[in-house]
Amino acid sequence: MNWNNEKVLVTGGGGFLGRKIIGDLAGLGCASIRSIGRKPQPELEKIGIEVLCGDIQDAAFVTKACESRTIVFHTAALAGIWGKYKDFYGINVIGTQNIIEASKKKGACTLVHTSSPSVAYSGNTENADESAPYPEKYLAYYPETKAIAERMVMKANSADFATVAIRPHLIWGPGDPHLLPRVIERAKQGKLAQVGDGRNLVDMTYIDNASQAHVLAAEALRTSQKANGKVYFVSDGRPVVLWEWINNLLRELGISPVEKKISYGTAYKIGAALEFVYNILPISGEPPMTRFVAGQLAYSHYFNISAAKNDLGYAPKISPGEAFKRTVEWLKNEKGAE
Repeated sequence: MNWNNEKVLVTGGGGFLGRKIIGDLAGLGCASIRSIGRKPQPELEKIGIEVLCGDIQDAAFVTKACESRTIVFHTAALAGIWGKYKDFYGINVIGTQNIIEASKKKGACTLVHTSSPSVAYSGNTENADESAPYPEKYLAYYPETKAIAERMVMKANSADFATVAIRPHLIWGPGDPHLLPRVIERAKQGKLAQVGDGRNLVDMTYIDNASQAHVLAAEALRTSQKANGKVYFVSDGRPVVLWEWINNLLRELGISPVEKKISYGTAYKIGAALEFVYNILPISGEPPMTRFVAGQLAYSHYFNISAAKNDLGYAPKISPGEAFKRTVEWLKNEKGAE
């Protein structure tokens, strides 16, 4: 595919995944890249990226942003384990609806949507593929609203408007502002505890691999019909033993490994109690444990990526070992700069 002819819009371009996709597209010689986000993105403007600041819940702003675009990468979302439903719904559902409508209106014929494996998560999930159903009940607003958005994107697919949804699992790597810093900080404070028996397997998706999957998905939509209207799990291709992986990372950083252990049942009850308290009292921040987090930490959740390999030509370009090495090096440099 010749990216020299494409004019791309990336929502959430200032975010972890959005920035990487923009960098990869620039490296491919993309003709024009526009990024939108709520905050200024001076680091992108320095490399010649057009940046528009606004809210994807604002239909007029989104329509303006989609002007003269051929491909839209929709990575913007409100993630998290806690918050108000209306906030998650506004950004994840209304925002996505605005992207769909504006893309169609302004002639962008291709939409690559960043979804989440959590939309199909319902407890212990081992080697599940895309046939896994949406659960009847969600324990957090993020996966619930992302599932609504994903369905909308799939429904919008047509002969004139090609859509695809990518479900990367736990994006990590150098530059990660969320996942690893959170785990490391809690471990330093002695607030991290192993939930369950510690043998649960979990997928990870290194940032380079996550971006690669999105670019390949766009190329598939532009050059064939294989991916149109479909969803795809993507990961590093080999699940890790979660608590073993976390402790190896902590040791590399000179931090004591996790020794505290609690059962899933106990963690679930604590999460339920904290959710109740946080719902009725004006407590800022998020509960240190929720029912959803208890399951994520105790159960296996890894997925079959055969469909992405077959339809998109996806094969993780960075191995888990190399990814771990690069990330540890970055984290050590970050620690040294503190």
